[in-house]
Amino acid sequence: MTAAPRDDLARRIAGEITLSDDPGATLRKWRTDFDISQTALAEQLDVSSSVVSDYESGRRESPGIGVIRRMVEALLDIDEARGGSRIRQYARVLSAGFESDIVQDLREYPTSIPLNSFYDAIGATPIVDGDQDRISGHTVINSIQAITRLSSEEFYRLYGQSTSRALVFTGVTRGESPLVAMRVVTPTPNAVVLHGLSKDDLWEHAPALATIDGFALAVTDRDLDEMLEDLRKLP
Repeated sequence: MTAAPRDDLARRIAGEITLSDDPGATLRKWRTDFDISQTALAEQLDVSSSVVSDYESGRRESPGIGVIRRMVEALLDIDEARGGSRIRQYARVLSAGFESDIVQDLREYPTSIPLNSFYDAIGATPIVDGDQDRISGHTVINSIQAITRLSSEEFYRLYGQSTSRALVFTGVTRGESPLVAMRVVTPTPNAVVLHGLSKDDLWEHAPALATIDGFALAVTDRDLDEMLEDLRKLP
């Protein structure tokens, strides 16, 4: 594992935790994004699990920069010991670099939020429940531009910092193209939202494909500009 991607990611995580209004919740978001338990992080830090729990819940005073640095290094050390897949993923997408006609909005949240809160913000109707019920960010994509112009590697970069997010495809009529595109993308996001159609307009095979791949599926026919404005109000 080269040092540069790890160092860049360490600075990004530490900065986000330090500047957060709720450092404990932000630490929890990153820990869960890395799929690391409180127990595993505590063992790496050589502390009790209650210490990690107390920081994340706010029962302890917000950690200082020294403690944050140790926690971030522990997360990255655990990932490297597992093969470094998370570090490689983040390294690929630290700079998205997409044209605005393809990606209409791409955001990371300071803390993960319930998927239902995201649905409420955009007036979405749930179709299929996925394996995960929280997200840490979203990407709003022009479906036709993305599917016709992006390579598989570029499509993967739409995930931003994490696959723990919702991909919103705009300009959808029935949903065939986005759902078929999801079949060749690994790993999949936590949720896919098809914008521009109602439940009755949805391609009949869409729910089955979402179920097979394990992501939540929803639809919304909100006005696009209003939806984007409401998304910007999310934490």
